[in-house]
Amino acid sequence: MMQTAMSGARQATPRILYRLAKAKDAADQAEVFHHAVMQGAAAHYSVIQREAWAGVLPREASAWVARQALYTTLVATCDGRCVGFTELDISMGRIVTLYVWPSLARRGIGTTLLVHAERLLLEHGVDRVVIEASLMLADALVRRGWRDLGDEWVERGGERLQRRRLEKRLIAIET
Repeated sequence: MMQTAMSGARQATPRILYRLAKAKDAADQAEVFHHAVMQGAAAHYSVIQREAWAGVLPREASAWVARQALYTTLVATCDGRCVGFTELDISMGRIVTLYVWPSLARRGIGTTLLVHAERLLLEHGVDRVVIEASLMLADALVRRGWRDLGDEWVERGGERLQRRRLEKRLIAIET
């Protein structure tokens, strides 16, 4: 009987955990980024555009460790592996990136990362956040209350990619 209770307790443990990134997450971040761009964005960008986008950042852990030093990085982990992340430039009130492993998309991981990011920004006195969102992400953010500030075009590896600039007012909610 005790074994059943213990196994039941193990099953109640959430599989997705959210925390600040560590150097050991960097290799997984590289893979999440690459696959989110190459697979996840396939419906919105051509193969050439996605290859150019993915090619801007190397698939090497060292590059992502360096980014962790530049940006406050929050990760979502599953069984100890990074499956999603967001990078914040707190001083600019900006979400720099948000990527989730494609097979785990549309399960609330990105939304939860954003909730944690917004809370962190609020704790640092930021009352408005901006993001330059891919076409894959923009509509979902607008449905969640982000204000669309219009289209932008960015060059990645010689290719022009469309994205949308969005903003959201941050309001502290008492709990």
